[in-house]
Amino acid sequence: MSGIARIMLAEGALVSGSDIKESGATSSLADLGAKIFIGHDASHVQGVDLVVASGAITEKNPEVISAHEKGIPIIVRAEALALLMSGLRSIAVAGTHGKTTTTSMLTVALQSAGEDPSFSIGGMINSSGVNAHRGSGDIFVAEADESDGSFTVYHPLGAIITNIELDHVDHFATLDEVHRVFLEFVATIQSGGFLVACADDCGVKELLTRIERSDITIYTYGEGEADFHISRIHMEPGKSFARVTKTGKVLPELTLSIPGKHNILNAVAALAAGMAFGVDAAEMIAGLERYTGSRRRFEHKGLVNGVEVIDDYGHHPTEICVVLETARRYIGAGRILVLFQPHRFSRTQAFADQFARALDSADRAYVLEIYPASEAPIPGVSSLLITRQMDPLTVVYEPSMVSAVSSVVAESRPGDLIITLGAGDVSALAPVIVQALEEKNS
Repeated sequence: MSGIARIMLAEGALVSGSDIKESGATSSLADLGAKIFIGHDASHVQGVDLVVASGAITEKNPEVISAHEKGIPIIVRAEALALLMSGLRSIAVAGTHGKTTTTSMLTVALQSAGEDPSFSIGGMINSSGVNAHRGSGDIFVAEADESDGSFTVYHPLGAIITNIELDHVDHFATLDEVHRVFLEFVATIQSGGFLVACADDCGVKELLTRIERSDITIYTYGEGEADFHISRIHMEPGKSFARVTKTGKVLPELTLSIPGKHNILNAVAALAAGMAFGVDAAEMIAGLERYTGSRRRFEHKGLVNGVEVIDDYGHHPTEICVVLETARRYIGAGRILVLFQPHRFSRTQAFADQFARALDSADRAYVLEIYPASEAPIPGVSSLLITRQMDPLTVVYEPSMVSAVSSVVAESRPGDLIITLGAGDVSALAPVIVQALEEKNS
């Protein structure tokens, strides 16, 4: 929502908006000229021409009710983004995991290659500190969120699909429903456009067998049989390397300034998309090396007396497995101490056993209570569904954030890696932990 508002302000529109509390996003928008309200009230839509509502806003919201009464058009976030993408060479980056990183990588690489793309991303790019921009070029890079199926309104020239798994169980009951909406998404790609798809992912491979279109070009990438073949992957703490060949031709070595095999895959997806836009491979690869990460994606928050603190957005079992695998390579012989906050009651209920298995690979896991987002509680669903299935020697159910911080700081020793993990407000604990570590060693 803040990215869309930022681009609308750049277009010269008068923008106002409301949120339940002040944040960095509301402050930056106010600095750009937006009129910001804290709290929701019917008076906030007085005199406006259009209301854009996020998926977290219900029909009971007083501003939505007032807009209906006044006959003011209401559109959802995806429809607003589609309006901004119209008329440009747009690419929508979709997938259950890796969307924000891949979108950010593509944006940074295009900028490095001399392009000035417009972009709208679900997270902040570390190097620029922004999540959206109205560029002077004719390319628009957009993160396409599948959570409510609304990404089918974009009609992009190109698309990336990183992977497909069951998630957002408040909206999708089965994996087949997820496949159907991704197939609908592919159907919206403009004729003559392209699709970049991960050939290593089982969900994407299943999708590729269902695509019947012959008027778009499909580029696959992965370690298996693919148009962009990845090999000779090598990992170092904080860096990743790989060889990429395109239909047999060896491209310059891919070097990333961030860790993780999954990021090699994300980078090659961005590389393939950039080349589909006509950008030189060597320029894209050089740009990808300049990418230093996105906020809340294995983000370094501090190093105190040999204890490092990382914050990550991972909130699905697969994402947690990837984060902890990356952490294990990154930290070497050190221990991994995790503060995990489940996100949504429905997701916790659906994946409790998978969360337990994923978190068991940490040396110590402090599991906080569920961050509800916009959901009402589900009877019998709490973080105990996860912790009761874990090794009692390594897991601690700790509903108190204050106690969790105190415990992990007291337990930590030089060489350890502390990770705050989840899509809720657990990220706010990372700087608190850094400060507590400094006080512990003062």
